[in-house]
Amino acid sequence: MNRIEFVVAIAVILFLAFALGWFASWLVNRFSRVTHSDMAELEDMAKSLHDAEEQRDEAITYLQYREQELSTQLQQTDAELQAAMDGLREARQEAAELRGYIESLNA
Repeated sequence: MNRIEFVVAIAVILFLAFALGWFASWLVNRFSRVTHSDMAELEDMAKSLHDAEEQRDEAITYLQYREQELSTQLQQTDAELQAAMDGLREARQEAAELRGYIESLNA
């Protein structure tokens, strides 16, 4: 094998390697290409996710508002109950004093 045959053989091998690499790159690009329908589906999924996050945030805000409202209502109810219990205690005390006074008058 002389020098020219060796150079031609190396050139053919390098060309075949280049062609094989190009074909492999084309195959990878062909199978990993994103189509318009895939992009539309991804856009729809992103929009749905965004809407779901907004609904979650609105629900959290409503629950915090409702919890605060119920907490305030519970505090008011507790204050009213305490006032009613104090009034009842005073009424019982007054009734007991009146009974004692009436019994002392009868005796």
